[in-house]
Amino acid sequence: MSAILELKDVNKSFGGVQAVKDMSFVIETGELAGLIGPNGAGKTTIFNLVTGVYDVTSGEIEFKGKNINKLKTFQVISLGIARTFQNLRLFAASSVLDNVMTAAQQHYKYSFFEAVSHLGRWKSQEKAARDESMELLERVGLSDRANQAAGTLPYGLQRRLEIARAISLRPDLLLLDEPAAGMNAEEVEQLNELIQLIHSDFKLTILLIEHHMDMVMAICPHIVCMNFGAKIAEGSPDEIQNHPEVLKAYLGEEE
Repeated sequence: MSAILELKDVNKSFGGVQAVKDMSFVIETGELAGLIGPNGAGKTTIFNLVTGVYDVTSGEIEFKGKNINKLKTFQVISLGIARTFQNLRLFAASSVLDNVMTAAQQHYKYSFFEAVSHLGRWKSQEKAARDESMELLERVGLSDRANQAAGTLPYGLQRRLEIARAISLRPDLLLLDEPAAGMNAEEVEQLNELIQLIHSDFKLTILLIEHHMDMVMAICPHIVCMNFGAKIAEGSPDEIQNHPEVLKAYLGEEE
């Protein structure tokens, strides 16, 4: 395998507060990896740095060997990185299908005139975008709700919709920010299965932030743990759950 994402001594400061300290890790192509740590550890800040929401104070972030420090979010997305968010960011009044098509349509090209007149390439391109979006909804178990307003879906299904919308961008790297937040045990188990299915079927590299430790330990062979902005451990689930610094970070003690 080759590295798809690499952080090299990355730092991020907000005024006098250092949110990320000398962070370095490598995610290999094809991995399903986890990024864990207590609340306020800096995990979402890492995602924001990778996706161009924040500028890096120092250090380097490379995606497929290319330095992406200075890129804007839309440029990062065009290179092949997609993400979900802690707080759902769906178009609540739009249909489930339209939410996915909004992202998918960037891959289908037609002119402004064709769009307003519904002539030329518009019909075939719109059909292709709709078909692709419906296939994604089928994969995440939402095809029967395609015409339902996204904001009326149960919370767990809204999370699935956000994942489908991210996949419609056709990324090489998918960043999932606490996808199981607010879910019950049964929903978490179903989400586990969905993430593993997406990982294998779409040949996606996935980096997952999650507070459900059982979920991360079950599906992520490679885990990075951070606290107070710095990496404190990295390794397999067995290595992480028995690491003294991890125990200290989560339990406040070493044993």
